[in-house]
Amino acid sequence: MFIGSKLKQTRLLKIVPALSLALIFSGQAFAHAEGRPEVEIKAQKLTDGIYVLFGQGGNIGLSVGDDGVYMIDDQFAPLSDKIKATVAEITEQPVSYLINTHWHGDHIGGNENFAKSGTVIVAHDNVRQRMSTGLEMSSLGRKVEPSPEGALPVITFDSELSLHLNGDEMRVYHVAKAHTDGDAIIFFAKDNVLHMGDTYFNIGYPFIDVSSGGTVDGYIAAVEKGLSLANDETQIIPGHGPMSNKKELSEFVAMLKDLRNAVAALKDKGMSLEEVLAAKPSAKYDEENGKNFIKPDQIVTFIYQTL
Repeated sequence: MFIGSKLKQTRLLKIVPALSLALIFSGQAFAHAEGRPEVEIKAQKLTDGIYVLFGQGGNIGLSVGDDGVYMIDDQFAPLSDKIKATVAEITEQPVSYLINTHWHGDHIGGNENFAKSGTVIVAHDNVRQRMSTGLEMSSLGRKVEPSPEGALPVITFDSELSLHLNGDEMRVYHVAKAHTDGDAIIFFAKDNVLHMGDTYFNIGYPFIDVSSGGTVDGYIAAVEKGLSLANDETQIIPGHGPMSNKKELSEFVAMLKDLRNAVAALKDKGMSLEEVLAAKPSAKYDEENGKNFIKPDQIVTFIYQTL
């Protein structure tokens, strides 16, 4: 299903992704595909060859052209058929390559299904490593089991990768110790579209996965890398939430920097985490950013733990 082009999505769409994330990390999402019939995959055309797909989970980027179909992230396994059906409304070609922005299940859940259809999966070295071993996500009280062999990326990279496809250059950059230790942001140089993965939550406070090597300073650096690639015309796909732009991304990182510095100042005074939480350093941002997936005490804790 198609929705309007460019940046026409209402900010109210922030509510739905936030609810989706709450389910994702509670471990309850999509226990049975038939239990979520209301989930709809919607495609928004950004340029002649670039689309974004919204559903339940991380936002999907899509490049379509003479060289094939190249996708960024794939949400959950039970949604694979719906995702493929939406892609089929755009092109008759199958998905040739799939890039994972990081290892979380709402971004790699459909890997095995796409791999069985012949899709080649690409990700950072650390994504394959974490998918292979699983992890205890202590901040969310959840244990993630290892992924099946068929879901693992078969092409991995260290720092960056360029794919010259569909008349564009897809630049894939590793941004270290940000949301996780295996994050990638993807920039379509000609089409001027930037996919930030979960280094940009356009629904409020970001999730910094400390258990997976995420840090606040790395997160800020990742956003600044994205800003260095973007201009005022760049269309920005966040990991969660509606389409965005450079101005909004700049405001997001300014908020995060201010909050980071506020927490650091309190920690430098020797205050414990409990004392910092009681001081409510995020108070001026909580009304706008603290009502969705990540709550004020959580973002302050993430920052405190990684300084």
